[in-house]
Amino acid sequence: MSYRIPSPPPSLEELAKRQQNVITASQLRARGVPGRVVSEHCRRGGPWQRLLPRVYLLQSGEPTPEQRMWAALLYAAQNGREEGRREGAVITGTAALALYGFAAVPRLPAVTGVDVLVPRQRRLKDAGEVRIRRTERELVARSVHGLACAPVARAVADALREWTAEGAAESGDGAALPVREVLREALGRAGARVRRSEARCTLRELVAELTESGLAADLRVRPALDELLAEERDAALARIGELVDEWLLPVPLAGPELRMRGGTYIAVPDLYWPQAGVAVEVDSELRCVSEGEAAWVRGGQHRMEYLGIRVVYLSGARLATEPDAVGAELREAFRQGGTDVVELLLGEG
Repeated sequence: MSYRIPSPPPSLEELAKRQQNVITASQLRARGVPGRVVSEHCRRGGPWQRLLPRVYLLQSGEPTPEQRMWAALLYAAQNGREEGRREGAVITGTAALALYGFAAVPRLPAVTGVDVLVPRQRRLKDAGEVRIRRTERELVARSVHGLACAPVARAVADALREWTAEGAAESGDGAALPVREVLREALGRAGARVRRSEARCTLRELVAELTESGLAADLRVRPALDELLAEERDAALARIGELVDEWLLPVPLAGPELRMRGGTYIAVPDLYWPQAGVAVEVDSELRCVSEGEAAWVRGGQHRMEYLGIRVVYLSGARLATEPDAVGAELREAFRQGGTDVVELLLGEG
């Protein structure tokens, strides 16, 4: 049997270096620094200063933007845990986007408030520039310059919630809120202020967070989100068109409106082969940012299946990673066709 020898906790000097000279009261106490020494060092003209309740900067002078972020995180963390661990708190919102390097938000020195996510049961109050945000969901952290940040999609949603909380269409200086730019930058899309870059999150993750926060239907967010969804859908349909050509399949109808002979509405599938009774739906759940829309889309899909149409459900992610498998699936679906398909009328969707 092997035994793991625990490593000693870092010294005050090591911890201060790791946390950019920002230390909590409990971390100082654990290293034998009495409270009276802390108070003496934090007096006017002393070598230390108090940044937030129970959070200190072991130097004089103005704290750097990164030190402000460390202070906010350590204040919200559970007792400023040892070993630099910051369980129970993550930076989110505009501050997190600035740490991620988003060009569409102010740079870190200009960020005046720091939103920190903590579990709902934590008893904490806002302090200084730190705004406590509670969540019932499990916290997920991404290390950015050593700081625990919320994943990009969650940080974007929290930033948009912050900007739209008071119903303003503009920021304090009169400039339009960069909703579109932030959403596009999160996905690595080019925009007015942002060049094309590597995606920081997926569209599915972004839609899930915006829907969870209730922002997907917000009139200041929905147009930009619809634009991204349309781009994603167009790209997926273009890729399917290439696969149809590669696998020598007939060209399907794009977005036809299917109705019964009496005029009863059935659905508007993304693609449809009337000669085979086969429909294709691409990322249909992503188009639904409300339960009403989701119910409408599901209803159309169920009606198609009930009437014998074979419905093939595809995702943009699978189209990108498994094009050959998707092509084979489409060919097999076309070969098998629908089952006793009811005669339908075709119109423009």
